[in-house]
Amino acid sequence: MTTSYAVAAILGLALITVVTRGFFFLLDREIRFPAPLERALRYAPLAALAAVLAPELVMLEGHLISTWHDPRLWAAAGAAAWYAWRRTMLGVIVVGLAIFLSLRLGWGW
Repeated sequence: MTTSYAVAAILGLALITVVTRGFFFLLDREIRFPAPLERALRYAPLAALAAVLAPELVMLEGHLISTWHDPRLWAAAGAAAWYAWRRTMLGVIVVGLAIFLSLRLGWGW
């Protein structure tokens, strides 16, 4: 790839990013979505997070985990328990990572 192609690609990607992220700022009026769509969009971040995390928690190299000897399962259970108890996201991250790292590095799982 020549330098001119690389510069053109970078400029094109920057333009696409500005247009797609600034789309709602470029309009003259506010866009109103139907009420059912607005209610459904409230769950979009949670659904995306679940879609990313679920396969990471239950699969290893394309196969379902067949043993409880996996630190990811224990870390997820500990993080969920912390969230049920205290409802703090920082605590969820700290507890999950502490359990994962202690099992992974400390016990060699």
